[in-house]
Amino acid sequence: MNLADNRNIAASRTAVWAAILDPEVLRTCIPGCKEVTGTVDDGFEAVVVQKVGPVKATFKGQVEVSDIIQGESLTLTGQGKGGPAGFAKAAAKLRFLDTDDGGTVLYYDMDAKVGGKLAQLGSRIIDGFTKKLADQFFERFQERLEDQTDADDTEENDEKPKKGWIGRLLG
Repeated sequence: MNLADNRNIAASRTAVWAAILDPEVLRTCIPGCKEVTGTVDDGFEAVVVQKVGPVKATFKGQVEVSDIIQGESLTLTGQGKGGPAGFAKAAAKLRFLDTDDGGTVLYYDMDAKVGGKLAQLGSRIIDGFTKKLADQFFERFQERLEDQTDADDTEENDEKPKKGWIGRLLG
């Protein structure tokens, strides 16, 4: 299955680039992810729990980062084995471009394949599930970056701290 789309992220290209290579950011953005360890140079290892139709599996796998053009593009290639449920493989080519308002457009072109019991579910179910996972990942990624950018802007612009409801009631 092939997926191609883009996201307009209200964060600098530098911030988006750093986030896509941060194992903690990846862990919080990958649906069902329990753990991500490793580095860009050595690759990442991940543990992801997913349920596709009647099949639930814990996938253990690796993600490699390649074709790196600093701040501009890279390729993420991953594969995971889910025991009797089968396997999943994916490769995503990512490109980062500045927008006129200081944000970043993140383009992605992803190809995914599954085998084993998962493949027996049929391409319609697998394709829909794959699209849903990609959308969830990039939505979480975008929200995390934009929330961080908003928090940084608020800290810089606030002269006094905001009060909670008790502080407003008493103050």
